Amino acid sequence: MQITLSGVRVQGRRDPMLEATDLAWSTGECLLVAGEPGHGHTALALVATGRFVPSSGTVRLDGAAVPPSALRARTAVVDVPGISEPDDALSLADVVAEGLALAGRRSLPRDVTRWLEERALTEDRGRRVDQLPGVVRTAVLAALATENPDVRFVVLTLPDRHGGEPSGWWETARTLAASGLGVLVQCARSSARDLGVDLPPARGATLHEPPQVVLREVPGTPEEPAATAVLPVTAPAPDPEPEDEVEVEPEVEDELEPSPDPDARAEEELDEPPAESPGDGTPVDDTPAGTSAEYTPIDDTPIHDSLAATSADDAQEEAR
Repeated sequence: MQITLSGVRVQGRRDPMLEATDLAWSTGECLLVAGEPGHGHTALALVATGRFVPSSGTVRLDGAAVPPSALRARTAVVDVPGISEPDDALSLADVVAEGLALAGRRSLPRDVTRWLEERALTEDRGRRVDQLPGVVRTAVLAALATENPDVRFVVLTLPDRHGGEPSGWWETARTLAASGLGVLVQCARSSARDLGVDLPPARGATLHEPPQVVLREVPGTPEEPAATAVLPVTAPAPDPEPEDEVEVEPEVEDELEPSPDPDARAEEELDEPPAESPGDGTPVDDTPAGTSAEYTPIDDTPIHDSLAATSADDAQEEAR
């Protein structure tokens, strides 16, 4: 989609609120428009989004003239001074509830709590909106504006008036554009120079020039969902702490634990009782198995018979 402004001019009561301006801006791209504060920023934001009818010139949507209501349904203006900026006395939680309601979303307290938790802003829910850092304020209001799924174009008006580094709110704008929205950012010329734009300071007639497009980018697709990526916080959320790892100490051998079993064959040799000769006096063959040896035959006469014969011979000798 594309919004095109051709020769748009807004006449005030005495002086022009916006001199004749040409502008074309599409979804998926981010435009930086620079000009001195008080010289057409508010008028340009309202005319480009169908919230103000120009004195002359045309505003078209996709090349066709459409009623202002059609532009309003597709666009959102963020933090326009005196128009859409929140009351500074409101808390962040109140601003979130109001923003969700305006976007047609449910805005019960638990919905507000969930919205803040998803963006790591729970601790700031009670802070006044004017106490928030400028980058956070702009990111919150931009995220709330894009809660409406019908919105395809967003205008961020003078986010540099709240202080902070311009790179912060410019990154928010780039993230919105990377999600498929058309983003128009209005700032002072000095802020544009801080972003690297070669733009001389305003002098003489240039002080009254209408805002001009000084930078146009088409960011790539963001890695994170736009709902969370669009909202930078004052400090990066800490990484979740890893679960405590239980250190497993190496097992130490018990000093009292018995030593490894000795060779089983040695135990068998130690436990085996010595071979005994049979009761009948038969000699035991203790030759190792698998070997052969010749043995001299021995007298297999029983020992008690030999002793008896010897005793009889002795008795006969004494009788003689």
